[in-house]
Amino acid sequence: MMTAVTDLIAFARDALGLSLSVPVESSPLGRRGSDRVYYRLRWGKENSAILVDYDPGRVENAYFVDIAIFLESIYVPVPHLIRHDPKNCCILMEDLGDTDLWSLQGDPWETRKGRYRETLVIVHRLHTFPSDSFATRDVRLMEPFGPNLYRWERNYFLEHFVRGLCALKLRPSLREALDGELADLAEGLSAWPSCLVHRDLQSQNVMIRAGNPILIDFQGMRFGNPFYDLGSLLCDPYVDFSPAERDELLAHYYGLTEGIASWPAFQNRFHEASAQRLMQALGAYGFLGVKKGLSAYLRHVPAGLRNLIAAAKEACSLPLLEELCRKCGSALEKSRVIAPSFATNEPATALREVDPQRTRE
Repeated sequence: MMTAVTDLIAFARDALGLSLSVPVESSPLGRRGSDRVYYRLRWGKENSAILVDYDPGRVENAYFVDIAIFLESIYVPVPHLIRHDPKNCCILMEDLGDTDLWSLQGDPWETRKGRYRETLVIVHRLHTFPSDSFATRDVRLMEPFGPNLYRWERNYFLEHFVRGLCALKLRPSLREALDGELADLAEGLSAWPSCLVHRDLQSQNVMIRAGNPILIDFQGMRFGNPFYDLGSLLCDPYVDFSPAERDELLAHYYGLTEGIASWPAFQNRFHEASAQRLMQALGAYGFLGVKKGLSAYLRHVPAGLRNLIAAAKEACSLPLLEELCRKCGSALEKSRVIAPSFATNEPATALREVDPQRTRE
């Protein structure tokens, strides 16, 4: 049950120390998921804050506050929390404004590059936090990445994108061979040293305030492969990068790692993890666009599919996935379910993460 707006504003007044004589205006913001409702509160001439009403039925929502406190303690910039009411499931936090990495995509590359490089420095700080030190923190996380979650993601892609959206039925022999290829992919990703990852590090989850990146929507943070975050950010279907721009940013992160692997091996692992992430994203677009009737998600399919084909090709270890994706592109073009190109000035639709612990649809 969501809390009444009047009760939410009363909670905010108390947290902010505002008397009833001070007018407070509230305006709903676009939902980032059906289980969270956001309001911007304004009072006085320039004062504002963000109020969040969340559904505790989605497990990770209850983890947000403790994760936020942890991230702030290790100097990963996140919204500052003003007050949390766990009983009524509402949060009051600072207002970061409306500028995110996505909204900067029309700016010159030299400007955008700086914001992305700064974001990668922040993400590297998260990725290198010692796991043994985290074990002493009283912070709950979602299930870590591993064979089970990777398997769920690829099955999600095959069910909701390949079969659900593209209407392709795989021959049993091809499905068996593809399962083997993707199981090997998951095994390779699982073998890399695990670290804390954001889980949904795309352009709309990095706010920019006074030129500085700040991470949001981190409630799905867990242990996993750092390249999954890099793939989420640098192969984001919402934003166009040239190959040279993407390589430049990847090289910047590589420079922070002090040579944990050779550059070719580092690139290959990035392409493999990007393929895994993009399968999850396309599965979500298919699920939300077809099963849930939210057709706005379908306009991101062409870019996501192009990025997945490119990642599979560059990885060299995913020829069957690359071939399948090309067939999906042909099927979509023939069916005219979606436009064959990705070009829109409309705001991107925030991708709601679908968690395997919550649904097996």
